[in-house]
Amino acid sequence: MSPATGKAAIQGPRVLLKRLRELMAEALEPQDRLDRIVREIAQNMVAEVCSLYVLRADSVLELYATEGLNPGSVHLAQLRLGEGLVGTIAASARALNLSDAQNHPAFAYLPETGEEIYHSFLGVPVLRAGRTLGVLVVQNRTMRQYREEEIEALETIAMVIAEMVASGELSRLTRPGLELDLSRPVTFEGMAFNDGIGLGHVVLHEPRVVVTNLFNEDSDAELERLEDALGSLRLSIDDMLSRREIAFDGEHREVLEAYRMFANDRGWGRRLEEAVRNGLTAEAAVEKVQSDMRARMLHMTDPYLRERMSDFDDLANRLLRLLVGQGPDGLADTLPRDAVVVARSMGAAELLDYPRERLRGLVLEEGALTSHVVIVARAIGIPVTGQMIGAVSMSENGDPIIIDGDEGVVHLRPQPDVEAAYAEKVKFRARRQELYRELRDKPAETLDGVTIDLMMNAGLAVDLPQLDESGAVGIGLFRTELQFMVAATFPRAEAQEKLYREVIRAAGDRPVTFRTIDIGGDKVLPYFKGTGPEENPALGWRAIRLALDRPALLRTQFRALLKASGGRELKLMLPMVTEISEISEARDLLEREVRHLSRFAAHLPTRVKLGAMIEVPNLLWQLDELMEAVDFVSVGSNDLFQFVAATDRGNTRLADRFDPISVPFMRLLRQIARAGDAAGTPVTLCGELAGRPLSALALFGAGYRAISMSPASIGPVKAMLRELHWGQVTERVGQLLDGRATDCELRAELQKFAADNQIPL
Repeated sequence: MSPATGKAAIQGPRVLLKRLRELMAEALEPQDRLDRIVREIAQNMVAEVCSLYVLRADSVLELYATEGLNPGSVHLAQLRLGEGLVGTIAASARALNLSDAQNHPAFAYLPETGEEIYHSFLGVPVLRAGRTLGVLVVQNRTMRQYREEEIEALETIAMVIAEMVASGELSRLTRPGLELDLSRPVTFEGMAFNDGIGLGHVVLHEPRVVVTNLFNEDSDAELERLEDALGSLRLSIDDMLSRREIAFDGEHREVLEAYRMFANDRGWGRRLEEAVRNGLTAEAAVEKVQSDMRARMLHMTDPYLRERMSDFDDLANRLLRLLVGQGPDGLADTLPRDAVVVARSMGAAELLDYPRERLRGLVLEEGALTSHVVIVARAIGIPVTGQMIGAVSMSENGDPIIIDGDEGVVHLRPQPDVEAAYAEKVKFRARRQELYRELRDKPAETLDGVTIDLMMNAGLAVDLPQLDESGAVGIGLFRTELQFMVAATFPRAEAQEKLYREVIRAAGDRPVTFRTIDIGGDKVLPYFKGTGPEENPALGWRAIRLALDRPALLRTQFRALLKASGGRELKLMLPMVTEISEISEARDLLEREVRHLSRFAAHLPTRVKLGAMIEVPNLLWQLDELMEAVDFVSVGSNDLFQFVAATDRGNTRLADRFDPISVPFMRLLRQIARAGDAAGTPVTLCGELAGRPLSALALFGAGYRAISMSPASIGPVKAMLRELHWGQVTERVGQLLDGRATDCELRAELQKFAADNQIPL
């Protein structure tokens, strides 16, 4: 390559970007615009060929424009994703720089193009937010390696073309019956975290800032803007690290320290500056560098490095907002009336920032059944799906979307027939909900006159209206830790007391069972300094173990509950009990608070009942002693099954492997119910088993007459139990548990029993 050619390759991007800006502003037909763009690129880069391939919805890359190849091959030449050099670039989202392309193992000969006379080849993916929309290629007859400056220039131009594709301008060139990849329907299959169907439009939780001004007029001025914004970004992260409420927290501090390290990364800064010097605005430079980095990191096999991508995404988004002068995200103010929030991950408090009346669902790329945000979403009654890998990058704000929280499926940009089918499904669910509302004030009684207590789980003030709406006879589980999880610091005693009074006032004369604070394990409070990361947090320092080691925490909560319950009965339940001595220790702390308040003539409860949750298998060999030591027990079926089956409920590989409606587990639950009956100690079951008609049927057969569930589950369970005979159910379940039925036979036999007796499931 001559010195003149090298100089042109270095100086060319600025001249070329200016020319592209002029072309974008002209009133041209889409094909004319593309033809002139590839011509300008070829001339500027001293290339004999420049070609643009665009990815279609059927995973085919179609030649949309070329300078140098046979013009008759435009819209005819095609390569499948992964086929040939162009298909390889699209599939890997990586550039290819070859001096002798025809000897590359991926080379595919397309006779209609006439490209066999060209040897050197440079191809870059056309990327938008890490998503491949096409491939841009330059070629020369001579064998040569393209320089780094030329690769950078072509990647910058590809970003401009990506915005053309995303704008929909090229859809006019698409042949009838075909669509570009950007608008194709996509279905994601993951995990169902909360039941329900939601039809609406995408709201990205951390929406990308739309960069409309791509080309700069003054590189020095843009570099100054970039440096100022980077300085502000670094200062904001330093400020976060200096705040009192998080400065002492190990885990949260580690995340922010990583942010600070990335924000000060010199390599990142140099790439941003280089993009600006090549003619982009500071905003466009951030978008380009981030898109390139995202595409590369998505193909790394190291999960740690891939997870760090979310840190870079967050930093880039913060930097873009600083550059365009946006303050805190005002998305909630402009939320559509049918919003389905799509996020990689989300905190519990963040979800509550969205107006509940406009939310139709939550789609998470990550998350687990026990994630804090999932618990909150379940409490406010919206469908949730998780493990929807790729949902964020494939979505745009405003895209039509359907979330199926029953099956764990999401349909993005659904086809009309899919949308119509789900609209009908929503109408059917609405008719069923109307039926459930009609049952709200009717007794939860079987055909042979046995009454079942159907109670609801709660944990936030927003749950309380559902107590009346659901027809629950009380709150069987009030998760007090949710107040701690959505707060920035430990809630003071006054704030706790205020919430508990509100709960009691809403319940009226209906019973409320307050579970003492259950933090630790997967429920990490960002402001609480624990002992550091645990290798197995589910089996670690959590719930009553933590509370007894921090007695001031438990005493403050006891005091708030006692004061809030003045003049009525107070029911307190201890989570994660392993030994009877823990109950005795907690009772001593409780009695100490009663004596303290009595000295000040406080208005105390008429009676205090202390109960325990059966979640740890160790208690199964202390059932007789347990029933004597407490006033009531509640079976935490979620954790109990997790520990009995030695399976992590948040592990996607194991989530569906073991069935809680199994002979061993149901025998165990029956054993607990019988022990309670023998001792005259009331037994309730809380957990997912209670909220599904089939598993509730199994529980009734095992002897349970009190269960607690999410408010939305009460209607379906009540409709089921009002159509069954208690005696028939207990007899049939007893036969199955006493016989040799296998796990899968138990579920099938119960379904058959329900069908034979016309019991709705």
